[in-house]
Amino acid sequence: MRSKSLILIFLFNINPIAHCQSDTLPYTLFNKQWVIYSDLGFTSAPFSVSYPYSKETFKLRYRNNYRTILGIGASYKWFALRIGLPLPGYTRPIAKYGQTSPFNIGFDFTLKKVYCDVDLRYFKGYAIENAYLWNDSLTTSSPNDIRSSTEVSSFSTNVWYFNQKDFKMVALNGKTGHYNQRVHTWYLKNSFNIFGVSNDKEAVVPTELSDPKKPQTMAAFYSAADIGIIPGYAYVDRIKNWQFSLMGGLGGVIQSKFYGKTVTTRGFLGLAPRYDIRLLGGYSVPNFFVFLLTDFDNKSIRFGELVYRQNFYTIKIVAGKRFPMRKKQPESDH
Repeated sequence: MRSKSLILIFLFNINPIAHCQSDTLPYTLFNKQWVIYSDLGFTSAPFSVSYPYSKETFKLRYRNNYRTILGIGASYKWFALRIGLPLPGYTRPIAKYGQTSPFNIGFDFTLKKVYCDVDLRYFKGYAIENAYLWNDSLTTSSPNDIRSSTEVSSFSTNVWYFNQKDFKMVALNGKTGHYNQRVHTWYLKNSFNIFGVSNDKEAVVPTELSDPKKPQTMAAFYSAADIGIIPGYAYVDRIKNWQFSLMGGLGGVIQSKFYGKTVTTRGFLGLAPRYDIRLLGGYSVPNFFVFLLTDFDNKSIRFGELVYRQNFYTIKIVAGKRFPMRKKQPESDH
């Protein structure tokens, strides 16, 4: 799988909202008010390649060098827009981890009991931690193997069906709404993914650790397309003005997977496990809100003894202001 080099971070998020406020509902929506907010956090995409390379080395850990992202957004009725800008400097030392160029774009929407989201993620530039253990050109002061050509990409489409009609993601996320009481439900998540890692024309696994008898250890890319269903449970509660929620599920996918080099490619069909975790919580009143948002996305591909595991996760703090609706002035009689 090949991915084009993308340098700028530009996050674009559209959230159509098609519900009205009602005091009889367990949630309150503010979709008829202007909501202005800002968020601060990061998105990372570490991965690992496990294989019995030697008695001392079983798992290679690849780490990207992420930057803190400042987001600015606004929403009103069906329209919502968010733009994320990277702050200067990297979180990890460039001398040890190099530089990573990320790109994320996505949108989501809610329709009755169904919530849908689409995400495209791309990261280029990784470092293999503690590569000095097998690479004689590295030392303990410069322990990592910096690989600027290594790139990871993922395209995902997810559809959640919630059994409880009062479970709304717009109220769960806290920006354009919040809950007034406890709500819980089971759900089914249908997931379709295309993802993988590549290293231009060079092997993803360092040459020092490759096994000539196992061509998967010398591959320049690992990729997969899969589809499956994840059953799960969702819970949200509100104590005074504090809201917290949890979504968790476990399931599996049918997977078509590939590895190879520029010319040679081998494909297989198999099964892979999936789990779904989301934690959210914060403080919300009609005029303003502050929330901590987390999102974890895991994917994996197995080729015999070699296992590629990819993780995407986001952690950020979101704070914003909801502007009250203007009251209509009564018409004077003349």
